Parts: sequence; C-alpha cells; structure tokens
Amino acid sequence: MAGVLGIVLLFILQIPTWLLDILLALNITFSVVMLLVAMSITEALQFATFPSLLLITTLYRLALNVTSIKLILLKGYAGQIVNTFGTYVAGGDPVVGFVVFFILIIIQFLVITRGAERVAEVAARFTLDAMPGKQMAIDADLNAGLINEEDAKERRRKIQREADFYGAMDGATKFVKGDAIAGIIITIVNIVGGIIIGMIAGNSLNAAALQYTILCVGSGLVMQIPALLISTATGIIVTRAASDGSMGSEVTRQLFFSQPRTLLVAAGALALMGLVPGMPPLVFLALALTMAYFGYITLQNMRREVALEDEIRRAGTVEAIRRPENIAALLAVDPIEVELGYGLLPMADSQQGGDLLDRLIMVRRQCALDLGLIVPTIRVVDNIQLNPYSYMIKIKGVEAGGSEIMLDYFLAMSNGVDIEVGGIPTTEPAFGLPALWVDAANREYAELAGYTVVDPPTVIITHLTQIIKTSAHQLLGRQEVQQLVALVKQGYPAVIDELTPQLMSLGEIQKVLANLLKEGIPIRDLVTIFETLGDYGRMTKDPDMLTEYVRQALSRTISRPLQGDGPLQVLTLNPNLERTIMDAVQHSEQGAFLNLDSQTTQKIYQSLNAEINKLTGFTQPVIVASPLVRLYFRRLTERVAPQIQVVSYNELDPSMQ
Repeated sequence: MAGVLGIVLLFILQIPTWLLDILLALNITFSVVMLLVAMSITEALQFATFPSLLLITTLYRLALNVTSIKLILLKGYAGQIVNTFGTYVAGGDPVVGFVVFFILIIIQFLVITRGAERVAEVAARFTLDAMPGKQMAIDADLNAGLINEEDAKERRRKIQREADFYGAMDGATKFVKGDAIAGIIITIVNIVGGIIIGMIAGNSLNAAALQYTILCVGSGLVMQIPALLISTATGIIVTRAASDGSMGSEVTRQLFFSQPRTLLVAAGALALMGLVPGMPPLVFLALALTMAYFGYITLQNMRREVALEDEIRRAGTVEAIRRPENIAALLAVDPIEVELGYGLLPMADSQQGGDLLDRLIMVRRQCALDLGLIVPTIRVVDNIQLNPYSYMIKIKGVEAGGSEIMLDYFLAMSNGVDIEVGGIPTTEPAFGLPALWVDAANREYAELAGYTVVDPPTVIITHLTQIIKTSAHQLLGRQEVQQLVALVKQGYPAVIDELTPQLMSLGEIQKVLANLLKEGIPIRDLVTIFETLGDYGRMTKDPDMLTEYVRQALSRTISRPLQGDGPLQVLTLNPNLERTIMDAVQHSEQGAFLNLDSQTTQKIYQSLNAEINKLTGFTQPVIVASPLVRLYFRRLTERVAPQIQVVSYNELDPSMQ
C-alpha cells in the first residue's frame, strides 16, 4: 500500500537525480525478475498476481517517466542512467536514438502487445465457455467416488481462479498497450518542449535539439526496455500451456531432444548453405556440426530408451505370467461376444469402411428401448478357427448362434413372394426363414419383386439382436438390477425405500425381472413393477407368483403388442384340460411344479401342434388361459413351442376384442 502511494507521489514531487537512478534501476530489476518468473512457472496460476503487478509496474513506469521529464526540462539533467541510455545506447546521435526508440515502440505495440492481447481475450473466452463442462466433470467424479468433497472443492476453486485470472489478463493487457502509445507521445512532446525551453534559455536551435533530444530519447529508452520485458512476460504467460517443467527446460527438450531426424536434416541444410559462394562457411558449418551432434545424441538416447522399455516390458510380462493371482483373469467371461472369421474383419474396421462397431452401439440402445435392459458391452474378436466368412455369437462364453456370410452379396428374404430372382439359396439365421444370397446386380430387382434385402452387417446385427432378446433373462444379474434400482431411486425414492432391502432382496427382484424377460415382457416400466412388488411382497416371497401379479399390472404392456389391425385371434384351453393341469400341480419348499404323466403331456403337445397349424395365416399364436393355469401351461409348452404367447384373461386389456 505504501509503495502504491509512493508511486502516486512521484507524479507530484520533485526528487533528486540520485534517487531517480535508484528508482530506474529498481524498474529494470522488477521487469527482469517478472520475465524470469514467467519463464520458470509451469502453469499460469502460479503467477496469479501478475495482472495486478502489470498495473502497478505500468503506473510506476509512467511516474518515473513524468519525474525524469521534469528533471530534464527543469535542470537539463536526469541522472546517470538516463544520460547513459541517451549517449551510449543511442550512440550520442539523437536521430539514431529516436529511431531505436521508435522501433522498440513498434515491436512492443504491434507485435508483442497486440498478440498477447488477442491471446488473452481468446483464453478468457474459452475458459469461461469451458467452465460448465469442467464443473459437470467434477460432479461426475465426485458421484463416482473418484474424488472426495475436499478435492471437489479445490478443483472448483481452481477453475474459478483460472476464469478470474484470464479475465483479469484480458483487461491487464490494455495497460501495456496504452503504455506503449503514451511513451511515444510523451517523448515527442518532451523533445519539442525541451527544444523550446533550451532556445528560451539562450541556446541555439542545434544545441538545444542535441541536448534535449538525447535526454528525452534516453528517458524513453530506459522506460521502454523494461516495458518490453514485461510485455514479453505477459505474452509468455497467456500463451503458456500447463507442463511439468519450466519454459526453458521444455523448449530445450522439445526443440533439441525430441526430433533427432529433424535436427539431422537441419544440419544438412546448414552445410549446403555454407557452401554457397559469398556465405560465411565457418559459421554455417559450425552450426551444422552442432545440429548434427544434438541429433546424433538424441537418436542414440531414444534407441536406448526404447530398448530399456522393451526389456522392462518383457520382464514385466514374464513376471505377470508367473504370478498365480493373474490366473484369475483367465476365468473372466464376457457377457456377450461376437467372434468373426478373418474374412469378415473388414466389417469391424472403420478404416476399411466397416461400421459393425457403430451398429453394435445402436443394438444396445435399441435393446434398452425395447426391453428396458442395460445390455453389457459387446466384445468383438477374431477367431482363426472359424471359417473365413463365418461368425459366432456367444452368451457368457457359450455359443448361442452363428452362421456363414457371403461378404459381397446381399441377403434377400422372400416374405412369401414366388418370383424367381436368381441367387444362392440359404436360411436367414435369426428366424430360420428361407432366403437367397443375391449379388449387387440383382439387388434392385429383388427389392422390386417384393423381397426384403439387407447387407451382411445387418444380418449379423439382426441375429445378435434376436439372441439378446431371447437371452435377456440370462444377461440380467444382480449388478444390473442394482443399476436399475439406483436409476429408479433418483426419481422415485419412496418406491425403492419401501421395496428394498427391507421387503425384498436384489436376488428376489432379479428373479421376477428375469421371469418377465424370459417371456419377452419389457421391464421399462420399472416404477409399476416395483410398486406391484411392494404391494404383494408382504403376501408371498414366491417369485413365480410375484411375476404373475406383475404381469397383471402390466396388462397394457403385454396385450397391446399382440393385437394387430383387427380383433385378437387366440386359442383357449379346454376347461377339462385346465382342471387336469391344476390337479397335477404339486407344492414343495422350493415352489410349485407341474407333475403330469408322459401320455397326457404327449396328447397336449399333439393337440397344440394341430391347432397351431390351423393358424398359419397369423404371425404369432396366442393362447389364453385362466390366471391360475397360465404359468404352468407356459412351462409345459415353452420347450416345444417357445414362440407361443400364453397370457391370462387378467392380462388382456378390457378394450381389446
């Protein structure tokens, strides 16, 4: 505070020349120290007081300029430093001194100051624009448990300080710009005023011009050289990115010890320039040898580092293999895995135009929308044991499906069309429908004939989607249920607090959800599912009975997809058959199960097959049973006719026909 008040007093008071010399020396010292600190820091916030110092040093420099000019105009002498800059630096020639002074002003104003001002403006804008994203990233890390509350507060504080710093730098650079303009105006005005005062004192025009021009130019130089150093420090700070070392070490490492081949090429170019007639050969050859030396040393060091890293990697690999605990990693099983023969690998290579990996992302998204299931990451690997154009889909390490693809052909499914389009007969792998492999020339003809034509990646994606839907109940584990519970709790905490863990465990909830997925019932309406479990969870712990209650609550979800444009076509169970099934139900500690003799079971299968054959015109057979029989009849027929939908009367929407 006292220093700032002293600077203000300099504008008013007149000080002796010896004190001015001390103050000018301090000005040069401050500017050198600020430049060195700016080059030594690793990030801008380490010099957070720089904007304030920039204002204070600018004010200090202007006060010294005014003080020196008063001494020049009043006494014709402003101390040894001003006199030395005017006579030694300018060579005793006022014209030369003024030209040097003017060049310094141009360098500072047009090059350094304007560049630093623009960089500071852009940095401040980008820092403010990036603040919301950085805040969200901190909140995400905090919610994920990667950082604690104190770390989050510190990171938020740092972001705020960065925004304040670059905003302050954007304004502080205007001080340097104004100082450069004021310096040249003050010097010109003082030269004119000094000449007039000298002539009034009786000196000739030449003598007055020589004396006062040299002193005024010396004063301008002694002010602008520190100003140039501080402007350079300003530019260094606003253009500096965070790094692990100081600017000097980083520049030396990146310029001379990171690209050895570049240095060797530069050495060759310098040697050729030294051979050009008229050029100083010793200078260029010496520089060429220096560059070649740095390039050779750097190249050798890089080779040694690569050899050392390879040796460490090999040693670490061998050591990792020897560790018994790493065998546990071999026991991990991927939930979903797609193995490709080497002929199909281009479909998974984006550089070769393959989009299979992008389509897998859409599969996970579509399954989430259709089933309400968070599908785990799908791993794609190559398998040289497969045929070159075959693929295999595995669920938890076990083969669930696969087929062979003709990579340059398209799969055309007839959809009941009898028109011959030419092609190689095959079977569509997802649904077992008859199809043809047609080439690109016949693709358009097949589409016009009414065939559904898809490319090879779509065949794999369709097959994978169907397998995921039929295996959804196997993919839903307790960890996935925990994620779904946490998702619902964000919007409906009361539902979750009532249900788990007091009423039902994650394992019991998982069994109910798996039962729904096994019969193709989406579980997106988790709120309804959990509320129903909360209502009936106190009555029974049997997951099968709870599933039936949930199905009745999801009646609209179940019945609407079954109905087409007209009335719903269904099969019903004979009352005698329902009575037979109910009489065969036996209860045990593990739950209820159906115990029918083989002859009765065989008769049911034959009758069911005969009735299904009558429904060939309908896309999906639907059987309606009483609520008490539905579950057991479904279990009886799911192995021989898994495509059949078995629903109870309570699960049909009353508005349906």
